[in-house]
Amino acid sequence: MGGNTAERKKTYKRGKIRDHNLELILGAAREEFVLKGFKGASIQAIADRAGLPKANIHYYFKTKPNLYLAVLEEIIGLWNDHFDEINVEDDPAGVLDRFIRQKVELSYTHPQSSKLFAMEIIQGAPHLKNYMRNKMRPWVRKRAEVIEAWIADGRMKPVDPTHLIFLIWSSTQHYADFETQVLTILNRAEYERSMIDEIADFLSRTILAGVGLEPPERSAHDL
Repeated sequence: MGGNTAERKKTYKRGKIRDHNLELILGAAREEFVLKGFKGASIQAIADRAGLPKANIHYYFKTKPNLYLAVLEEIIGLWNDHFDEINVEDDPAGVLDRFIRQKVELSYTHPQSSKLFAMEIIQGAPHLKNYMRNKMRPWVRKRAEVIEAWIADGRMKPVDPTHLIFLIWSSTQHYADFETQVLTILNRAEYERSMIDEIADFLSRTILAGVGLEPPERSAHDL
């Protein structure tokens, strides 16, 4: 799930007022697409939710598919921003632990984004197929090459790198996509900060143990 967040920001953001409008539009679009799906959502409803004239939406996005794709690409960029720049010299435990924790955090802070992405994929990725082929596939391959180098150096157990990435994606996003199920079973009304920390600790320990790594010690600043 790759993508160049910086490039997208340069494309869409042009000044402070426009930046604020863009954030309003993308936020409103996320909510509308989650509630009504791509077909049910309308540019007018998104404009109403954002509190902006419909013309402002069209200033940034000429069509609804353009806006929908921008929302999805923003989600993917957020998820993988901290896994974009990894190299063979990095510490595998530190990289994977950080990626897991940041993905759990985003499931907590951006649950609608995760649900929207899941809906798109379940429907066969009608709007993301080209993106997945042309951007996500090479993005995963490059990260898999780094993991393979760590394995070849004896720095972690031999595992399939692509399936490891799939595991991190699915386990962390579960807490957003299946939020209702998780909270109902745990008899909780909503996620709390302590729960998110516990989830991140559990997933990091479990996944890293499976590849022969110990989670790095966390400083008081991290806790």
